[in-house]
Amino acid sequence: MSLNALTETDLTLTAIAQTKMSELFQQVEDNIEGVRVFATPGGCSGISFGMTFSDAINDNDGVLECSDFKVIVDDGTMQYLRGVEIDFVDRGDGNASFVFNNLQPVEGAGCGTCGSSSGGGCG
Repeated sequence: MSLNALTETDLTLTAIAQTKMSELFQQVEDNIEGVRVFATPGGCSGISFGMTFSDAINDNDGVLECSDFKVIVDDGTMQYLRGVEIDFVDRGDGNASFVFNNLQPVEGAGCGTCGSSSGGGCG
């Protein structure tokens, strides 16, 4: 199967996010193909994003090749992620997470800053 390659204009990961993702990838089973980024309805921006390990790459998936892992995004999710930067922020005290920067607001949604390191009126 030929992969639909994503480029840095589609999606980027900061160096810190790539390092953390590589660390996490060392802990998963060999059959894992990559990290799937997905979108679900909800949240103040109208869309909530998440990530999970995936053992499959589907025909409608785009793939961003990183040094030790792949980021997998289906075409439905990609419409919301184009131009987004995934970062990893460690606030100390065990409060660390991946954040999605540069999210485009979804029409008719609330604050539009969920998942952003800049915060906002999300609750």
